[in-house]
Amino acid sequence: MRKVVLVLVAFISIQFYAQNASEYRAERDKVHNLVHTKLKVDFDFDKQTMNGEAWVTAKPHFYASDRLVLDAKAMVIHSITMDSKPLNFNYDDFQIIINLPKKYKRDEQFTVYIKYTAQPEKVKQKGSAAITSAKGLYFINPTGIDKTKPTQIWTQGETEASSCWFPTIDAPNQKTSQEIYITVPNKYVTLSNGRLENQKNNSDGTRTDYWNFTQKHTPYLFFMGIGEYEIIKDSYKDIPVDYYVEKEYAPYAKEIFGKTPEMLAFFSKITGIEYPWNKYAQIVGRDYVSGAMENTTAVIHGEQAYQTPGELIDGNRQENTIAHEAFHHWFGDLVTTESWSNLTLNESFANYSEYLWREYKYGKDDADAHLFTAIQGYKSGQNYDKHLVRFYYDDKEDMFDAVSYNKGGAILHMLRSYVGDAAFFEALNKYLTDFKYQVAEVHQLRLVFEEITGKDLNWFFNQWYFGNGHPKLDISYDYNELRKTVTVNVYQTQSEEFKFPLAIDIFEEGKQTRHEVFVDRKESSFTLPYTKQPKLIQINADGVLLCDINENKVLSDYIFQLKNAKSYMHKREALLELIDKQDDNDAFDAVANALNDSFYLIRKLALENINLINKFSKRQAIDKIKQMASNDPKTVVQAAAIETLGKLTDPELKPIFVKGLQSPSYSVIGKSLVSLYYIDKPLAVAKSKELPDEVKKIIATPLTRIYLEENDEEELTFIAGNVISGMYLSQDRNTQSLYKKAYDKIAEGNNSRAIQNLVNDIVNKGKQYKQYGFHNVGIDLMKKMVKTQQSANKSNKIKNIAIIQDAMTRLLE
Repeated sequence: MRKVVLVLVAFISIQFYAQNASEYRAERDKVHNLVHTKLKVDFDFDKQTMNGEAWVTAKPHFYASDRLVLDAKAMVIHSITMDSKPLNFNYDDFQIIINLPKKYKRDEQFTVYIKYTAQPEKVKQKGSAAITSAKGLYFINPTGIDKTKPTQIWTQGETEASSCWFPTIDAPNQKTSQEIYITVPNKYVTLSNGRLENQKNNSDGTRTDYWNFTQKHTPYLFFMGIGEYEIIKDSYKDIPVDYYVEKEYAPYAKEIFGKTPEMLAFFSKITGIEYPWNKYAQIVGRDYVSGAMENTTAVIHGEQAYQTPGELIDGNRQENTIAHEAFHHWFGDLVTTESWSNLTLNESFANYSEYLWREYKYGKDDADAHLFTAIQGYKSGQNYDKHLVRFYYDDKEDMFDAVSYNKGGAILHMLRSYVGDAAFFEALNKYLTDFKYQVAEVHQLRLVFEEITGKDLNWFFNQWYFGNGHPKLDISYDYNELRKTVTVNVYQTQSEEFKFPLAIDIFEEGKQTRHEVFVDRKESSFTLPYTKQPKLIQINADGVLLCDINENKVLSDYIFQLKNAKSYMHKREALLELIDKQDDNDAFDAVANALNDSFYLIRKLALENINLINKFSKRQAIDKIKQMASNDPKTVVQAAAIETLGKLTDPELKPIFVKGLQSPSYSVIGKSLVSLYYIDKPLAVAKSKELPDEVKKIIATPLTRIYLEENDEEELTFIAGNVISGMYLSQDRNTQSLYKKAYDKIAEGNNSRAIQNLVNDIVNKGKQYKQYGFHNVGIDLMKKMVKTQQSANKSNKIKNIAIIQDAMTRLLE
């Protein structure tokens, strides 16, 4: 699973990141082992229930048993039989305890039949920050009342929610093959795991699709997807690769998902394990509860995957997720974590696959930038005290955090660097081969790496997998000019003592020398030779070590570092330091020179922060930015250049902004409109009105800025649909402030259509994020709107209050 990080800034509290170390979380005992699961299902769309029949084949794990315990949440159990004979059972709304007709011995299989009704709306378990709901089976617009949204059904099993729609042993250490017969109205297509063996048309206008999956996987990976989809066909070798999308996005499906076959080929090559399943399908689900999910052969993505060419030209925002879920088909699906405590075996590998893919496809700078962002995500949260392998936690959902994902990926990068590429990938191959179709724990991964490398790796796994935190280093230097040596002093300031390899680069005039040292104590010193006085000493020169570094550098050090450092991380560090010192001519020149950097993110960062005050003395830099606005190979850099030029409010730049409105890139269009607005308001407003609705929706934030400044009542209806996302889901404070201003204007205004759009969005978001208490935030927002309207002297006051009060009632239902 690739989670969506939601920054619900107004109300998500620290409690979602807290750990409770009071209870040990063990692997679930294996009393019985699942062997095969056969299901027949159909649906009551009005009641949002599912009629099910299940044939569960199992066998005792070791000890003989005459009782089978299955997880089954919030179901109505109609009957349970074996060989047509009823079985006695007890059911408490969470588990069925079935009395078997005899005591079955180890490896003696039996099959029980269960007729039941699944009631997902009555499920009581809650989701997490990563997976926002846990009712297993989801009906989207089931009655078709919402004309803006299609009717769909999809499932989400991780962590233990598959048992909300079929009885099973809902634990990651179980593996079972499966069959599913899905009966739906003829207008819908279905998707499930494995192969679609046949379809049967029924006399009542329905159709039954038979999906068969003969290989073994864990219950949380079972999947059904149902809706009116176009199926776009693709392939990897002779394996079908299909994309299930709504008709509107069918023309763009291959632009969105089309790198999937190449990903499967790449991951097959680096693991040495050919893609192990018989198909690969991806489907997009409305109102999906996370980023995406790696259901075996049937991946589901949230609707953020939908993009048009004007967005895709700026970069496919779903590409990392597509790679992440694909790699799960080796790490997570083929070999599965035996317990949620060992979730790193699933999610850390999938997280690191994003680096591997980007390194292969776009180069090391791009991959390093992605890893840097991931590490910052880990460091910015309350994660320092958490272990990667965590046997003590409050809830299994807590494991889906920036430690299991981001830090785990960074740890794999360090392990790869330490053992070398050849050993790293050979160890992955052995791990996947030894444990295919099975479950594993981290100790087994360690033993595989030790067998391949011949190295003892207890120290590495103990501190990185079974420990917490990361090194925090104070660095100092002692020079001996007579001996021409420099002693690098490394002092660890954190309470834990780490051991780690460390790369140190010494830069002399025209020469760079790499030194590999090993830090094995709190205070370490390394004496290194040089020929001429070093221009710079770069610690963690390869950027591999997960750490914080404190050292004293002066302006000239950062100027040299920006020009000569090899890694994105060090270039970025230097650039950010110089940005604050641009009153110095040398610092400004260094920032301006960064506009020529070979890596687009450095160019973009320089553009966003270059100081063009006293613009007449900086004409050369401005001329360069004008060229970049039209000619940079990356449209996101073009957009940044246009935004920077817009700050000059120079009428001579108008042709650049007008030209930008013809760009295929939506980001360029948005920045061009705002820049044009500040030099020719009537033209910018007129151009904005000509934009197609789909473009306006994508560039809502710059348009909102323009329409608010223009006091454009006509456009408040458009603005209203974006207010809540802007206020609560954006991480940018300027965006939050902008949409707070929009909320206030609509709340105190007379535009009934805008008020209706705003409260509809509040209701939708309130229900979507109810578990975080956002329904209460929504009620408070609407109460304030009522008070504001009551005190206003507006012609539509009574109508507006009625609209708001009706929305409050809907949110409380």
